[in-house]
Amino acid sequence: QVQLVESGGGSVQAGGSLRLSCAASGYTYSMFCMAWFRQTPGKERERVANIHSDGSARYTDSVKGRFTISRDNAKNTLYLEMNSLKPEDTAMYYCASVPSTSTYCYNAYAQNQYIHWGQGTQVTVSS
Repeated sequence: QVQLVESGGGSVQAGGSLRLSCAASGYTYSMFCMAWFRQTPGKERERVANIHSDGSARYTDSVKGRFTISRDNAKNTLYLEMNSLKPEDTAMYYCASVPSTSTYCYNAYAQNQYIHWGQGTQVTVSS
């Protein structure tokens, strides 16, 4: 059974940095897509970034140049390095995954395109 556990959230001032981690267990798929989503109260989950097992990655426009998604295969861990944080980055951040081809991953923007989810970690950025 796949389990995703996020960590690394917290409170920072604008301009600061955080690194989120998502430890994956029970994953046996050779091709997969992993993503970071975020959600604020009353809004849909927004895909922040995703990465395929082939290394290809995509970002939503609002975080390009500030956030970096990466994977450590040896540790089965997904990361999101967040720099130059802004108050509008405040949200609950979720890790998600789905076995998939690279093409599927490229087009996987919506939360219903992912089947495994973590419990979330809160990021709060103050001005």
